[in-house]
Amino acid sequence: MTEVFRWGILGPGNIAAKFATGVAALDDQEIIAVGSRTQASADRFADRFDIVRRHVGYEALVADPNVDAIYVATPHNFHHDHTVLALQHGKHVLCEKPFAINAVQAQAMVDEARRQKLFLMEAMWSRFLPIIVEVRKLVVDGAIGKVQMVQADFGFRASFNPASRLFDPALGGGAMLDVGVYPISLATMLLGQPDRIAALAALGATGIDENMGIVLGFPDGEVALLATTVRATTLQEAVILGDNGSIRVHSPWWVGDALTLQRAGHAPEVMQRPYFANGFSHEAIEVADCVRAGKLESAVMSLDESLQVMRIMDEIRAQVGMKYPME
Repeated sequence: MTEVFRWGILGPGNIAAKFATGVAALDDQEIIAVGSRTQASADRFADRFDIVRRHVGYEALVADPNVDAIYVATPHNFHHDHTVLALQHGKHVLCEKPFAINAVQAQAMVDEARRQKLFLMEAMWSRFLPIIVEVRKLVVDGAIGKVQMVQADFGFRASFNPASRLFDPALGGGAMLDVGVYPISLATMLLGQPDRIAALAALGATGIDENMGIVLGFPDGEVALLATTVRATTLQEAVILGDNGSIRVHSPWWVGDALTLQRAGHAPEVMQRPYFANGFSHEAIEVADCVRAGKLESAVMSLDESLQVMRIMDEIRAQVGMKYPME
């Protein structure tokens, strides 16, 4: 591997632009190639980020010998196929969240990565932000005692368009896979594997979840109360309640830079933990550090946990009666 970690972007959409902006702020990483279905799309993205290598078709991108790792940024329904394609061409992969459509696809992705002995990680970028790193540290250090409850939401108001990524079942639409995965992943990060799952959802005209409430129960009695929607803008806060205090990650928590720590019997303490560049840099740093160290997965966002989150979302969809056409 060269001194500079070299990325290829598979799918030059909005989230890919955010990732490219984050990588551009790093001295030892570079986006050197982009692959799209059309030359015009590849050129537009490449011109914006000064990328020399512009591939038409994803196979050309993953076959590029100059690329160290692929960032898969296509819609949810393509994550499995494009991740496996990249792995089979010897490329490490950072796959945008949600990891896949369901746990069967996710397991196949993990199996392929382990078979190829290549690095694979779900791009749960918020987990690597300094404020979330601080949350983990405070919890481990016992700053609020034993965690008893996690409350988190992520919702926004989207204009209804049955052909859009958010509302089309064929594209893996719905609130949960798009943004509900964030609070679910936060809950598993803090509390582990739930042993009870309950969910209610309002399914819209296209059959996807537009409003959803989720309760996760854990073996030691802890509870996570989670909400997601594409029909209203929520408070976008996360609160961790312990038996000796609380942590409130300020809105929007999934891209936050501040929290309030309330220890029992003490005055509230506000902590600022700014993120670098636009925040996406932190997950790129994690990938490059892991690959350079010869690791096949991240300890912060492990493959087993990504599988666990997918299984939780599978169970939630089963409870609310939502099935995608490709399943």
